[in-house]
Amino acid sequence: MCAHTRENAGAVTNPYAPAEPRDYLWNQLAELPYFRALLRAVESRYYADLPMVAPVLDLGSGDGSFARQTFGRPLDVGIDPWKPPMAEARRVGAHAALALAEGAHMPFADASFNTVISNSVLEHIPAIEPVVAEVGRVLKPGGRFMFCGPNERFTEFHVGGKLLGEGYRNWFNKIARHARLDSEAVWRERLVRHGFEVEQAWHYFSPRATRTLEMGHYLGLPNLITKRLFGQWVLFPSRANPALRALYAWLKPIYNEPTGMPATQLFVVARKREV
Repeated sequence: MCAHTRENAGAVTNPYAPAEPRDYLWNQLAELPYFRALLRAVESRYYADLPMVAPVLDLGSGDGSFARQTFGRPLDVGIDPWKPPMAEARRVGAHAALALAEGAHMPFADASFNTVISNSVLEHIPAIEPVVAEVGRVLKPGGRFMFCGPNERFTEFHVGGKLLGEGYRNWFNKIARHARLDSEAVWRERLVRHGFEVEQAWHYFSPRATRTLEMGHYLGLPNLITKRLFGQWVLFPSRANPALRALYAWLKPIYNEPTGMPATQLFVVARKREV
């Protein structure tokens, strides 16, 4: 089944969108290793044109950095099962409220939210069906579920996979903590079973972008060292930093690539059917 491209999605009014345009790529590079920054920046820019209606639940809110970088005001609720990221999220303040809980057992009443987002989270959850069912439970009829993550082609274009074969691909997915790499067709079927209809779906992140992300897992070792020693991924997050400026110039054309296949990430907007 062919995916819709982002260009066909149309513009909408989103009260959570930043009031002024943001340079998502630079902002993410100033905080994260470049491979994570590139992917998150690409995803951040999609949300401004999506129909996010309050109240919004951020499923897998993590340390709050993505929500803070992406949205112009705090999301209503963030939920995550891990205590250390939750502590950081409280400091960041990108959510009006936070809940420490599993996605399969959300501490919310039926029909509590109009929108649920989940950014690059669901691929890490082994038992996904109960989570999708819970999303359907906490969403109001007509509410939207917006999520993204790697598709079935994620490791197809990896340099290591070309050289070392399936063993390398399996290893890379293991270190990336991927429990699934589901196709658009698999997601469409799953969503229908749980009472959703897909409004939009598009593929993004080209083979070149994916290889850039792959190599960043190795080239990002200095970031890991500075994080361990100093508590931050990037030591000098200033436009006066020539290394950061060079990274930005290198990544900007990749950041600006259009959506569409071949691509290794999938973004879905689904609507809960009304009774």
